[in-house]
Amino acid sequence: MTKLYDVVVKSRHIEGGNVVVLELESASHHEPLPKIEAGSHIDLHLPNGLVRQYSLCQDPSQQGIFRLGILKDSESRGGSLSAFNEIESGMSLKVSEPKNLFPLSHAKHSVLIGGGIGITPLISMAYALRKTNASFELHYCGKSELSSAFVDELKNGELAGFTHFHFKDQGSNHRQFFENSLKNIDPETHVYTCGPNGFMDWVINLAKTQQLADAQIHKEYFQVETDLTGNAFEVVAQRSGKIIMVNAEETILSALAREGIEIEMSCEQGVCGTCMCDVIEGEPDHRDVYFTDEEKADNEQILVCCSRSKTPRLVLDI
Repeated sequence: MTKLYDVVVKSRHIEGGNVVVLELESASHHEPLPKIEAGSHIDLHLPNGLVRQYSLCQDPSQQGIFRLGILKDSESRGGSLSAFNEIESGMSLKVSEPKNLFPLSHAKHSVLIGGGIGITPLISMAYALRKTNASFELHYCGKSELSSAFVDELKNGELAGFTHFHFKDQGSNHRQFFENSLKNIDPETHVYTCGPNGFMDWVINLAKTQQLADAQIHKEYFQVETDLTGNAFEVVAQRSGKIIMVNAEETILSALAREGIEIEMSCEQGVCGTCMCDVIEGEPDHRDVYFTDEEKADNEQILVCCSRSKTPRLVLDI
């Protein structure tokens, strides 16, 4: 089980009109919040009962505080609206220990490209790279400066000399810029991107056209549209001693819950990896964006919130 911390909202303010910036500290003097790694995120247990993942966007050397920047998303499934409208200063909440699915790799040069609120994990990366005097550049793409968070910090703080802004209302064309700037990219460069899915896919494809290996292209999705449909199949929960039919319009996760087998879960979109289970027999139909292509080909694990089975029978170690 994921370790949880009791926290208090130390401060709360709005930036860019639609991003709530929260600083959380431990509710206990005996259990301070752990140190974070660049690129890590936490599970935030929201006032409305939902659990959502949000990137930590602070200098990793700053201990005892978790800072989050959460966009009030017009297409929210309830998470960001609760964070924006219901969380107040002084409120008590629960959060998970930091998890890192988007770590920094040692590289000759790093290019960090954020779209909108996707800048948040890249801020922590930029601070970490700055602390080690590594070669890097941070790019912030958005509609406008006024609707973007953390602009003052990036313009006037220690990252100012490494940050490039690409705001549409100021005439910037980030596509043209990156098409030109990545043409002669050093082959040992690593590229990191986070933001809207279409934006990220464009950055990833562009990096691939420069012959960068998959291991040099790093990405983190906030949410994805996942096709959950497919034919019915049988899941054998080996440790539980149960055989369960997963219907065509049902996820493995919900089928297991129907039979009393509770799996820890969070995003329910194949993004966070919380509901990972080991595969003993059968071939999963991977629908997630969590595993790499190599990990999917190994068929050793499955995310039961969204993936299905290519074989009529799937045996899981649960």
